[in-house]
Formats: sequence, structure tokens, C-alpha cells
Amino acid sequence: MTMAERPRFRIWLWWRVFGLVGGAAIVALTIGAWIWLPLWLIVAAFLSGRLPGRWRALRLLWLAMLALTLESLVLVSLLGLWIGSGFGLWMRRPFWQWAHYDCMQWYLRNLFREATRVLRLRIVTVGPTPEAFPGDPLLVLSRHAGPGDSFTIVNALMNTYDREPRIVLKNTLMWEPTIGILMHRLPNRFVRPDPRPGQDLRSQIADLARGLDSDDALLIFPEGGNFTPGRRTRAIARLRHLGLEQMAVRAEKWTHVLAPRPGGVAAALGAAPGVDVLLCAHTGLDHLATVGDIWRELPMDKELTLRWWRVPRAHIPSDPDGISEWLFEEWARIDAWIGENQPRTHH
Repeated sequence: MTMAERPRFRIWLWWRVFGLVGGAAIVALTIGAWIWLPLWLIVAAFLSGRLPGRWRALRLLWLAMLALTLESLVLVSLLGLWIGSGFGLWMRRPFWQWAHYDCMQWYLRNLFREATRVLRLRIVTVGPTPEAFPGDPLLVLSRHAGPGDSFTIVNALMNTYDREPRIVLKNTLMWEPTIGILMHRLPNRFVRPDPRPGQDLRSQIADLARGLDSDDALLIFPEGGNFTPGRRTRAIARLRHLGLEQMAVRAEKWTHVLAPRPGGVAAALGAAPGVDVLLCAHTGLDHLATVGDIWRELPMDKELTLRWWRVPRAHIPSDPDGISEWLFEEWARIDAWIGENQPRTHH
């Protein structure tokens, strides 16, 4: 083992141990939560009577119980799939990949079906229908606004567009046991938004983009992180540091999105020639960065909108500078659309 490989091996080893311990802890926590459910119901009912929102605490308690239960069932299923695939020996074969996607789709379908019912949400999808591009692989580029939008977009890709997503995820998500285990078994990549020296983020994304088949969709969040005012300021400063003053000035006009990073997008377009792009904007999941934000602003009794645009590959430049210009134009359109389509409360 070389010196360069040792840190990666240590991270892999720690992730394995953490996934095993963390997965067992989630299952144990779920069992304990159900045992103590009568007590939690009394506490939630007490809080609901004294806090704003219609039975907010009770509704969130039920969703937390649902999420824990679904996650525990997925973890048990993943253990069964690992054993069934010859203790991981055949994990990359098509049948076992399909089984993992099926498990992921089942989790998202049930989570969102119950979440929309309990929170009284209406999720509206605007844009091309699934019938508009049957049998076409896609590169999906989405704005990133909070911890819930990744799940919402992946759920739409799987349960509306019937796609098997390949996802570029932030590396910190690998330490969440269920996400880490499931995503590592499927063609996904955990990346650092700001790669260390020697880490080639573009080649990782290019590898992921190669070989997309008719029901695949590669999902990238070009902003590199959730929108916050601090990240917006740093993204603009980064453009100026790189000598891109005109792009910095353009990004200063945006109030809902971060300046996108075109490198990964260019790598994906280069590795998947002929693949069209599907752009995604959404409203209703913004500004949920802390636990306090989630408590105050978690969307209840609202209409959330997902807006999709399809861009034919022939309309996208092939050179890096042209891709950067095109991406900034599309992000300006997304920012304008978000400003005009804030979430509505319904009764």
C-alpha cells in the first residue's frame, strides 16, 4: 500500500465500522422509540397545544417515527441483499443493482406519500412529462436549497420519471449509515465541494457519466452546497479570486441561488456526448439549514413546485468557456423563476 493510499484506506475502514455501528444503533433506536411511543405522544400533544402551528409537534413525531421505521427496514433489507449477493461478491451484477434501486424507490415512495398526507403538502411537477423522453439518458442539473430537496428531486426522478439516478453527493453524507451503505453499492460518487490537492473531482464525475443507459439519470448540484447567505458571499468572492469579475457581477444579482461551478458539468457533458440536460428549479424547501429553521419553516399546508426544463444537447456549447456561459444563463433563469414562484399556503 502506497503512502497516498493509506489515508483513503483509513477513511474506508472507519466508514465500514461506523456504518455497522450506526446501522445497528438506528435499528435499536427505532425499537426503543416504538416502545416509548405512548410517552412521546403525551409530550408531543402537550407541546402541540402550546406552540404555533396545527398539531405541529404531533405531526413531526409521526414523520420521525415513520422515517426511523422505514430506514430500519431498509437497513435490514440491505443486510439481506448483501448476504444474498454472496456477501457482496455479486453486488455489481444487474439483478442486485436493480434490487437496490427497488429498495431505494420503495423507501422514497412511502416516505413522500405519508409526508405529503401528514403535512398536507401538494407537490406540483411542471415541465416535460415522462412520455416526452422515453428511452433517453439524462443529465440532471438542480439548484440546492436545503436538506430536503435532494430527497424530493431523487423521488421525482424515480417515481415520476422512472429513472435510476446516479448522484454526485457531498462527502459528509457517506457517514449517514443508510445513505452511505446504499449509495456506495450503486453507481454514485461522494465528493468534497472543495477538493484537496491531488483529488480530481472532474474525472470522478466523468467516470460516473460514462455508459448512461436508457433509464439512467446523472444528478449533479452545480452549486456544491445548500444556499445560505454566507455561501453566496463566498461563491462570489471565489469568482473574483479566479479573475472572473463579469461572472461575479452577474452572481451578485441573484438572491435565490449560488454561482454554479461549471467544471463538473463540463466533465459530465464531455463524457456523455449526445445526452440531453434536464434542469430543475423548486420552491418551498429553502432556508432549512438548522434545526430551528426546520422547526419554524418546515413546509406545512403548502404547495411546493418542481419546475423542469429540458435542453437538447445540440443547444449546449462544447467548449469549457461556452459551457460556463450557458450554465450561468440557465442559473439566472432559475433564480428569476424562483423569485416569481414562492410557495403558497393552501387550506
